[in-house]
This record gives sequence, structure tokens and C-alpha cells, in this order.
Amino acid sequence: MSSKFRVAFIGLDNPHGAGWRDLMANLRDEMELVAIVPGYDGATTSLEEQYASVPRFDDAQQLIEQADFDGAMVCLPNDVGAGTIVQLAAAGKHVLAEKPVAGSAADGQAIVEAVQSSGISFQTGYNWRYDRGANRLKEMIDDGRFGKLISVEMNFVTSDVNRRGKSHYLFDKPTSTGGFFNWLACHFLDLLLYVTGQEVVGVTARTGVFGNTDVEVEDGGVAIFDLANGALASFTGGYWVPRWAGESHWCIRGSERWVHWDPTAAGTGGVIQVHGPQPQWYAMEETFTIPADETPGYGGRNGVALLRDWLETAQGKQDRCRNTAESMQAVLQLIDAIYQASQEERRIACQIG
Repeated sequence: MSSKFRVAFIGLDNPHGAGWRDLMANLRDEMELVAIVPGYDGATTSLEEQYASVPRFDDAQQLIEQADFDGAMVCLPNDVGAGTIVQLAAAGKHVLAEKPVAGSAADGQAIVEAVQSSGISFQTGYNWRYDRGANRLKEMIDDGRFGKLISVEMNFVTSDVNRRGKSHYLFDKPTSTGGFFNWLACHFLDLLLYVTGQEVVGVTARTGVFGNTDVEVEDGGVAIFDLANGALASFTGGYWVPRWAGESHWCIRGSERWVHWDPTAAGTGGVIQVHGPQPQWYAMEETFTIPADETPGYGGRNGVALLRDWLETAQGKQDRCRNTAESMQAVLQLIDAIYQASQEERRIACQIG
């Protein structure tokens, strides 16, 4: 009998499905793919030949009843993903769920309750929590090096709707519930809570379709967050680039220093520019460059760290993953508040994180 952690893959043709399978190959000595539930109406267009003979099952229930596996990677659309995760948790199977996991906090709550009652290892695809640059910023804040935190400015702009086509399920409201904020902004919303360690106590937002392709869900927008410590955070982003491309930047300002972070700077694993105080005549200036990452798979070395976190939690070596069901739910609550604030054209008071 194999001593490897046995993984079932659910949702082959997810946009990140092949990337997750490539990522898992980095830990081939520790985990193996032993079962597949194709999902997406049985589509197998992205299935690698090395997995062509892996046993396939029609749905999660059949998988649970007939396959021998320890955990599952769930890469399904929002309308079916949450129910599948609840099924797996009830069966005692560990779960790694591609973000955003669910379309709303109401759907996410069922996952939280299932994970808490089952005690399984639960991990989400928010791999930025494992990024060296993000954790460097978190350490700066935790250590008080910013002084009084004043603002966090984030932007994330990527390929427009036309790159995938408006008929893609990501832009179908009944399937996905939300658009850009649910599918992509969620990464930085999660990271805001993680890096600052602060609750969000107020949300103001405007979401909508700003590009030239009309779709049922928002293609982007702007959100402003009041943090519990009095700082302001803002996010601007959308599907607005007319080719396969993207850009993202952060700026964190405090009373004692300000920092610019370019997490996708060409030829690097991210660049942090630190501008500090000038106590006498010599100002503090530093550029902190993270080495480039050549690790194959979704998220590269961050993704490998995320996988290992999931595996070691499943093996009982630690209590929980860095991403949790509760942190997942906080992001969904934040997205819900953004949509509500935009729809009602007012600030939404809350306590999230």
C-alpha cells in the first residue's frame, strides 16, 4: 500500500486546474493523484496524458462511495463547489478548495460548519499568504516599523472579458454569483486582512461594467475599507487590459515610513521599495528584491508552501492551515459588503476579519 497522500481531483477544466496538477507534481514523492471527477459537464480538454488512465467518477458522492483517497482538490464553479465541499467534509475527506470557494457568505457558512464539525484539514487557494513579499510587509506592520498605519492602497488590473469571451462561466451570474471581485480581487482582499491583522469596520464601493463588453457580473470597480485601527485601505481593479496581461501594486503608508510593493516585477519574485524617516541628514531608502521563482505550477513556490501546509495539517503535524474556513468566510463577507455598498450607494458598517 502506498504511503503517499492520495488526492482526488474534482473539476479538471477550471482555469487553474492544470496549474494545480503541475503544482502537485512538485510533491510527487509525498502525494499522488488517484481519482478524478471531471466536472464541467464531463470536460477533459485540459487533462494531461499522464493522468488519462486515472479512475474517473461522475460526482462527489460516487467518488466517496467507490474510491480510496485521503483528500480532494476541489476546483468547481461557485454554484456546485460549496455543496461538494460539504459532502467531502462529512465523509472525513481533507479538502483543498480553489478560491473563491463559494459565491457568497451564505454559501460559505455551510462550509465553515462542515469543516468545524469534521475536523478535516481545510485549505484554500489564496497562495499570496505564502509570498515572501507579502510576509515581509506583514512583519513590518507587526513590528511597528510603519509607526501609525495610515493607508493601504491596492490595485489589480488584468485581461479584459474578451480574452475569455463573455459566455465563459466566470461571467455567468447564476453560476458564479459575482464577477471580478469574487474571482480575482478576492486574492488581495484576503491579503489585506492577513497583512494588516486588522478587522474591516466599514465598506464603501462602486462596482459595475466599465469596459466595452456587457456582462451579467461586474468587470471591476473601486472599494474603500475602514480598518479597526483607523487606517484607510482602498482597492481599484478590473478586467480592463486588452490582452493577456496583468499588473498589480501596493502602497502602504505610515507615520514613520512608506513602502511600494510590485509583486510581479519582471525578472524577480517581487520588489519592495522602502522609504523611511530622515532623522538627521541621511534618509532611509532601501530596495528589497526577492529572487525570481521558476517553480512550475499555480503559484510557484507559494503554491508549494500552500500544498505542504495542507498536507502537514492532514497528517496531524499542526492544527490548521494558514488559510482557514474562517478566513475564507471573512473574504466572502467582505465581497458581500462591497456588492451591498455599491448597490445601496452607501457605507456599510461591519466587523469582518
